[in-house]
Amino acid sequence: MKEIDGSYCEGGGQILRTAVALSGITKEETRVYKIREGRDPPGLKPQHLSAVRAAGAICNAKITGAEIGSKEILFSPGDITPGGYTVDIGTAGSITLLLQTLIPIAAFADDTVILRVRGGTNVRWSPSIEYFSEIFLYFLDKIGIGTELELKRHGFYPKGGGKIKLKIFPWRKKEQINCTERGRKEKIQTISIATPSLKDARVAERQAYSFRRVLPCRKEILYVDSYSTGSSITGLAYFENSRMGSCSMGERGKRAEIVGKEAAEILKRDIHSGAALDGHMGDQIIPYLGFVGGRITVPAITTHLKTNCRVVEQFLPVWFHIERDTVEAQVQRSPTKIFK
Repeated sequence: MKEIDGSYCEGGGQILRTAVALSGITKEETRVYKIREGRDPPGLKPQHLSAVRAAGAICNAKITGAEIGSKEILFSPGDITPGGYTVDIGTAGSITLLLQTLIPIAAFADDTVILRVRGGTNVRWSPSIEYFSEIFLYFLDKIGIGTELELKRHGFYPKGGGKIKLKIFPWRKKEQINCTERGRKEKIQTISIATPSLKDARVAERQAYSFRRVLPCRKEILYVDSYSTGSSITGLAYFENSRMGSCSMGERGKRAEIVGKEAAEILKRDIHSGAALDGHMGDQIIPYLGFVGGRITVPAITTHLKTNCRVVEQFLPVWFHIERDTVEAQVQRSPTKIFK
């Protein structure tokens, strides 16, 4: 049995998400304790509970301790089963964070997995659905994991209610991931969205205008239906060999100009770093690096990244070497000999 300390390093939900995903893939019974010890309040929130239960459904796991507020779970996985699954977070909990648990498991299925998920698409402390579509799924495709995303409705805090449908195809061709040189810049774009009730105040336009004052770019303005009033902006930088992104969420009392400026400054900083991946993608690609090895460059080594490396090393025969802006994963055995 694997014993994973949920209070390690930054002590957040990333430990749980990665541990459950790798448990499902390796079929290692796993106990995660002190879950989200570094958060207030600690323990499972609806988003984390939904991820654990959905992962359990996909890999036929027996789960104990899967309750709101629980600080410990025991995850005992069986075989991964392809097919269709419906997940309703029940709140504005982040869909994109939930998918960080489910996609790796689905990629190891023998056939296509179809996920229909309801929750928050553009909420605080998580990548926007636009970032997920343009950046995260781009890199999955780049490493050999095909997907098809259909966004049916946006979901903002507090009601959520966003809907997506995602197909994940089996990860057939597993090769080393090497993303250290991004190549020439092709374009920068921003996608600024808001709900119709904010149209008279020109919130989406103001977000985009503020973004472009910091980082000149093409703009896309969208007013989208949602159960809750909200806004969001996503910045995207396209390069010859890579992509970078950033996002910022609107909230009550936060001016649209601040929202746009915030996203632009994050993306501008990451571009100027010279790295091939942005900070968010650097964290998220770590589990995949654990299977096939390779090298990436990131703007900065975050606690999220260090935490993910540590968790992956406890499940897979891989060693991560971190130096300055570079992360190298050395796999001790071929992943095809470890997983069927």
